[in-house]
Amino acid sequence: MDYRDAGVDIEAGREFVERIRRDVASTQRPEVLGGLGGFAGCCQIPSGYREPILVAGTDGVGTKLLLAQALNRHDTIGIDLVAMCVNDVLTTGAEPLFFLDYLATGHLDPAALAAVISGIAEACRQSGCALLGGETAEMPGFYAHQQYDLAGFCVGVVEREQRLDGSQVQVGDAILGLASQGVHSNGFSLVRRIVAQAGAAWTDCPPELAGVSLGHALLAPTQLYVAAVLGARQAGIELHGLAHITGGGLPENLPRALGAGQAAQLDPQSWPCPPVFGWLATQGSVPPAAMFATFNMGIGFAAIVPPAQVEAGLHWFQMQNLNAYQIGEVVAGDRTVLGLPR
Repeated sequence: MDYRDAGVDIEAGREFVERIRRDVASTQRPEVLGGLGGFAGCCQIPSGYREPILVAGTDGVGTKLLLAQALNRHDTIGIDLVAMCVNDVLTTGAEPLFFLDYLATGHLDPAALAAVISGIAEACRQSGCALLGGETAEMPGFYAHQQYDLAGFCVGVVEREQRLDGSQVQVGDAILGLASQGVHSNGFSLVRRIVAQAGAAWTDCPPELAGVSLGHALLAPTQLYVAAVLGARQAGIELHGLAHITGGGLPENLPRALGAGQAAQLDPQSWPCPPVFGWLATQGSVPPAAMFATFNMGIGFAAIVPPAQVEAGLHWFQMQNLNAYQIGEVVAGDRTVLGLPR
């Protein structure tokens, strides 16, 4: 008996590493030392920082993985994984430096998992973030034959005096909402229950989605905001606060960017809500308050800016092919979000 008889294919593992080597190399930054295959990855802090602060974040993509596996489509889920991590790190004003992934599976399918890594590499390239390494674990008996799980870890860097922590936000500041690409990577336990209860198939094309299938609409990857937001700051747009709108939606995530004694007054009519949310609300009889408390509802990221910077900010993000809207303002309060359905 050998390891392969127990369900672990070391040769497939070697083949997998060779498949992804070029994708990994395409993400490298000048600060990266060494290459793929070591016990650990090494990365210098970029030059030019006087008091660099390292910022770390980790996340996964939840049960959206079940949809990717059901549709046998693995090219976008890696983008989700990176986006969930780099967007979180970005909220401090940090530039993502490097990313690592953990991929666990019941049976190592080099082609399918290479597609996952290809998505990870693509998102890293778009975010200027090196794919420094990762871990692939073949765990028969723990995961089903075609099942896999993902987790990611990102480290970024920001100058101490430029770190955003809520103290820069002022009452009267404007809140800009940056559009999402749909559901992103949160709320999929509810999504799957609604689809099952409705007796729908992932291949169905409800009229509300204008010919797009449910599976296609729901697998749309999480938007990467790094390049647009860091570019805004470099272009001279003053950013007072940033929020990544993930699990818990606007009510839970926007207050995390505010300072003490502040609240966010929003106008939910100020931005368009993607039709997939309307379909979910109708099919699941989900009340508006629960929709806002679960999903991003079309706003995947928020930037808080001085009132005088609204026009420049909106113009900047539109120039980056990212729809943006003035969705509210900062008012006095107790770190709550006002104006949403209750």
